[in-house]
Amino acid sequence: MFLTRVCCLRSVLRSRNLLVPPSGASAASKSRVISSVVRFPPLGQQPFPPAVGQRADEGFQIADESIQKYLENIRLEYYALKVSDQLDKKDIKRMALLSHVVEMYEQRRIIMDNLNSLQEMSAEKDEDMLQLMREEKEAYTNILRKLDGEIMNGILSMDDEEDYNTLILEVAAGVGGQEAMLFSRELFDMYCGFIDYKGWETEVIETEDTELGGIRHASIVVHGRDAYRYLKFEAGVHRVQRVPTTEKSARIHTSTATVSVIPRPDEFEIELKDKDLKIETKRASGAGGQHVNTTDSAVRIVHLPTGMAVECQTERSQVKNKEIAKQKLLAKLTQQELESKFNATQSMKKSQVGSSLRNEKIRTYNYNQDRITDHRVDGGTTHNLKAFLEGGSQLEDMIAKLQAMHRKKQLMDIINSTIETK
Repeated sequence: MFLTRVCCLRSVLRSRNLLVPPSGASAASKSRVISSVVRFPPLGQQPFPPAVGQRADEGFQIADESIQKYLENIRLEYYALKVSDQLDKKDIKRMALLSHVVEMYEQRRIIMDNLNSLQEMSAEKDEDMLQLMREEKEAYTNILRKLDGEIMNGILSMDDEEDYNTLILEVAAGVGGQEAMLFSRELFDMYCGFIDYKGWETEVIETEDTELGGIRHASIVVHGRDAYRYLKFEAGVHRVQRVPTTEKSARIHTSTATVSVIPRPDEFEIELKDKDLKIETKRASGAGGQHVNTTDSAVRIVHLPTGMAVECQTERSQVKNKEIAKQKLLAKLTQQELESKFNATQSMKKSQVGSSLRNEKIRTYNYNQDRITDHRVDGGTTHNLKAFLEGGSQLEDMIAKLQAMHRKKQLMDIINSTIETK
């Protein structure tokens, strides 16, 4: 039985690419069955939890009764789906979602059985056998630690309700007049930098600029892997504390900007029908040289069912302006429909942006102290505003803290809701 268990260990090690031959040793030079080295990532790269089954960043243990019940429930659900001969598209997707966690959980069950068997053999008198058992126990324990971390990650990744790769991001000036509009521009530029940093794609819906270089409102469509999983944490009221450039008495002002993040399902699509559009043309106004006021190149389109109107005069060609105006209208209608859909189910936008009051902030940008503080997470203060507003690694680090905070609540909600429905 012992040799069978050892062979099982070696099989698991090989399947997980964790078994490598000991350097400088031939098979003949080692008489013990377990004569290989268990290879794990360096501690600095992928640290193991401090105890078997525990996530250091979560405070959870896989061995907890509630988590064990949850894992057993999804194991039974997976095998019930696997033997069913009447699976629809939703069932197939669910089975694929469960498969990785169930596979790791099954490996964990085997290793736990083998560790229990080792415990039963603790009365063994032979010293060589005891040494072999100690080596086997250490190898099993290391694998168990790695498995538990992967199982926990697998559980968290099963949140398929938030699996959106496309979203609409809005930034709007809140309280503070021109200073709020200038801050909104900086936030908008920060998100554009972050989108570029992550390699995502964007489509501009609209921007409303001010003469001083700020923005009253801007909205864009963002396309990218896990875009919503990252950017959803940016939704809310952002507060800035600084001396405005127009302030002569050097007084610190407090202003706000609001950010909303609306996910868009991949299959979501709005159709523009010609019969629903009222298209008007007029002469362009403003700067533009001799062409301005000489041809009817500017285009205004009204969507009759909703009354929504857009204009475009950026191009010299009426045809091009008409196409751009249609794209803007389509984007705005899409945004409106998505907001309506999600507001109806969970009041998403209201919960994100509140009423733009200063005391509703989720994050403060203090220029005098060169400080950024996120009020939702412990240890949410960092410094170097200039680097943070570039939208690179510092913003990503802040979002990672928010994601870690979110994991604990998310996991317990998932587990509790599953247990309650059983």
